[in-house]
Amino acid sequence: MSMSWSSSSAEMDHIYFESVGMVITFLLLGRWFEVKAKGQSSEALRTLLSMGAKEASVLRDGKEKRIPISQLQVGDVFVVRPGEKVATDGEVVSGNSAVDASMITGESVPEEVGVGDTVTGATINASGKLEVKATQVGEDTVLSQMATLVTNAQASKAPVQRLVDRIAQVFVPVVIGISVLTLLVHLIFGGVAPAFIAAVSVLIIACPCALGLATPTAILVGTGRGAQLGLLIKGPEILESTKQVDTIVMDKTGTVTAGEMSVTAVHGDVLDYAAAVERNSEHPIAQAIARERDVEPGTDFSTSTAGVEATVDGVRVGVGKPRGDLGQYAEAFREAETAGATPVAVYLDDDLAGLIEVRDTVKPTSAEAVQQMKKLGLTPHLLTGDNEGAAKRVAEEVGITEVTAGVVPEEKVDVIKKLQSEGHNVAMVGDGVNDAAALAQADLGLAMGAGTDVAIEASDITLMNGDLRSAADAIRLSRRTLQIIKGNLFWAFAYNIILIPVAAFGLLNPLFAGIAMALSSVFVVSNSLRLRKFSTQRYD
Repeated sequence: MSMSWSSSSAEMDHIYFESVGMVITFLLLGRWFEVKAKGQSSEALRTLLSMGAKEASVLRDGKEKRIPISQLQVGDVFVVRPGEKVATDGEVVSGNSAVDASMITGESVPEEVGVGDTVTGATINASGKLEVKATQVGEDTVLSQMATLVTNAQASKAPVQRLVDRIAQVFVPVVIGISVLTLLVHLIFGGVAPAFIAAVSVLIIACPCALGLATPTAILVGTGRGAQLGLLIKGPEILESTKQVDTIVMDKTGTVTAGEMSVTAVHGDVLDYAAAVERNSEHPIAQAIARERDVEPGTDFSTSTAGVEATVDGVRVGVGKPRGDLGQYAEAFREAETAGATPVAVYLDDDLAGLIEVRDTVKPTSAEAVQQMKKLGLTPHLLTGDNEGAAKRVAEEVGITEVTAGVVPEEKVDVIKKLQSEGHNVAMVGDGVNDAAALAQADLGLAMGAGTDVAIEASDITLMNGDLRSAADAIRLSRRTLQIIKGNLFWAFAYNIILIPVAAFGLLNPLFAGIAMALSSVFVVSNSLRLRKFSTQRYD
């Protein structure tokens, strides 16, 4: 009886029944860490979805009425007090304020808004009281569209993930074959207990959880972090496009420049007179001059093909194109045109009294953006429909040497095609309807979120603010996400390649195999979570 017990005990010395409980424990623990980490990775999307206001103060019959946001309709006028969230996308019909749009654009500086300006739902009114007319509600709002883009991107598969799926289709049967072979070899040369221990260890260590998590978790975190920074990546395939891009083509107006005319020089003491006249006009150049001085508008305003006229302090003032000889201002006129500015002549009682230079000014951050693009290995190229003088001036100011000017929208596409035919992978940054075709033709299209819906629809990445540096940020984030994915895949494969032979030779029992498998999954997800710390590069 004693011998039988000893024999039975000896046979079971290596079965380790307690390992079953420990394996299950570590597998469940690994899954818990994995789910927790994945929950953290999707936090950005949950935060985005929860940003919207829950209620709105609507004006009905001259009185404010608090209603749920779901009952708000297009055309309703609602009140936004300081500190409150803007209920939905709309147009300011009364009041002036500064609006904190950082949750949408990623930029912390509040935007000044007044009557006629648009505001975005979920942004925060920082100062004055506003009355806003709703223009978009529900799924049509910017916030909802952002959430949809992020959700679609996170649900899609990157090309590298499809490759992993094909590898997994081969990997799983191979591992099962190795496990069966391990079992047979150990049954022949080692015994029942070592055979089953080794075979089970192979199956546990080769569990492809880490492989399955390598890509989606990185995409989940990367696109979520992008949404927090105002960078909307439409799909995971975009990540791989950014790696290949070596040339970045930029539209000028509204992209590199502010897209708003400004006075840059005044020749003669004429600015007060000109501003008084131009306050009667809606022309962009007129508005640029009018903004320079807070003066009363002129009277007896009239327009002609040569410009506009009005009476200011008893003087008949004309503002517009030069009439005949420019006299002492001829040289200033020529220099202004050469530099790409628009020279405006000012006449006092039909006598030329001075010139005002107006131009579309470069955004203060554009030069830094171009510098960042160069550091990413990209060759910047300026593409515009403006004249060559204006284009070269802007290019020189921001540090671009490749310039193509005077092109119509169709020709912009031809420029992109030409660069592609020369072997370049081209990114295009634009904001207008005239950029849509070029954005679609480019290998990577980036649209300014302040631009037109057509341009945004044709692009691959939407930059929710008007800062050109966001284009460099988007490319860096995409490349960083792809780098994390490849790192995850490398370690997932390396872990299997190293430990499967160890398990097959019977040198790894199921307990440690379970621990290793759990840790591999946690490593992959934790490595992906590093993307949550991605930050924009700003030198100001």
